[in-house]
This record gives sequence, C-alpha cells and structure tokens, in this order.
Amino acid sequence: TMKTAAVLALLAGSAAAFAPSDVASRSAVSQKMSSIDEAFGVSIETGNKCPPLGARILEDTQPAALKWFQNAEIKHGRVAMVATIGFMVQKSGVHFPLYLGPTGSNCFHPASDTAWFLSSSSGVTFSDIATAAPLDAIKMVPMAGWLQIFFVAGWFESIAYQRQWVEENPIPGDFGYDPLGFTKREGGFESEELKSLRLKEIKNGRVAMMTIAAWVSNEVIPGALPVWHP
Repeated sequence: TMKTAAVLALLAGSAAAFAPSDVASRSAVSQKMSSIDEAFGVSIETGNKCPPLGARILEDTQPAALKWFQNAEIKHGRVAMVATIGFMVQKSGVHFPLYLGPTGSNCFHPASDTAWFLSSSSGVTFSDIATAAPLDAIKMVPMAGWLQIFFVAGWFESIAYQRQWVEENPIPGDFGYDPLGFTKREGGFESEELKSLRLKEIKNGRVAMMTIAAWVSNEVIPGALPVWHP
C-alpha cells in the first residue's frame, strides 16, 4: 500500500511539474496565432483569420518574418497586376506608339519593313513582337534585354530593402515611391481611406496572381482553363 501511495504521489508530482509548461506553451501559440490573425491583409474572405496553410507556415515566425512575407505578397501582387494588363494588351493586339518611330513601331501600323529593331543581332523587330502571342513575345526578348530587366529589378530591390529594413519602415509595401501623392492625405497610412485602399490593393494583387497563373497555364496547355480568358 505504501509503495502504491508513493508511486501515485510521484505521478501526481510529475503531472504537476509538466502542466504549467504545457499550458504556457499553448498560451504562447494562441497569442502568436492571434497576432497573425490581426495582421493587415487578413479579411472577411477567410473569416478574418489566417488560412490554415498560411497559419501553419507562419506559426513559428517572428514579427520580422511576418513583415517579410507581407512585403513579398504585395510585390508579387503588383507584378501580377501589371502582368495581367500586359497579357491582355498583347493577346488583344493592342500596341502603343514607340518613340514616334516608323510605322512598324507604333499602334496604328504594327507591320512594316521599316520597323525598328528590338535586337539587330537577332533580327527581331518591334513589329515581330506586336504580332506574337504573349509567351512567344517573351521568348523573343534577347539576352541583353533580360540583363536590363534583371538590373532594374535588382536596383528596385535594393531601394526596397533600404526603405523597409535599414530605415525600418513599419508599413509593408511602402518603398517611398508615391508620385500621385496617395499617402500624403490627412492621417497618412493611419487614415481609414488609405487603409481601405491598401487592403484593396492586396486583394486585387491576390486575384491577379491567380489570374496570370491560370492564363499562362492555358497558353501552355490549351483548354486548361475552362472559363473566359483573353
């Protein structure tokens, strides 16, 4: 009997020793998930909670990591929005005037023997680009063009890093470029109007990312997207 009592006492002591730690751990996880659910961009579409997959990815992250993911989402969303417009323009055969160049380089007469060369070494003209499918147009860009694109992208990323991490800007996606003065209104980023615009940008970016992925998939595999597409 005494042995039984001793064993029970040891078990009770062990349970008591581990219980506070377990409770504290669950409390810490709960607090972290609450902070993720309160992050800017979490909205009514997901019940005002971070989706399960996102919550799983972010459950062990620090605030700086959450900010990094927010910046990444906004950047990808902005690129996707521009990409959807470019895709539709190319697919629809709409072309913009190019530096008042010859007829083959403007939107009024996109085909001409006097068109400007995009690459004289490869013999690709702007007229050729104008009549190509979106993915074919990408393939026609010469290596020198891709180097310029990567250089500009790297230059932008260095500015974004300076603004977000060196200067410790607390607003994800604010890289200091605002030629139209949206952020200069009364209240700045804390104004309800600007918060609404920022949330709309994030949501439109998410739709654009899914859209361009679907359109490109349909270009690669015709019929892969069973709904309207350009």
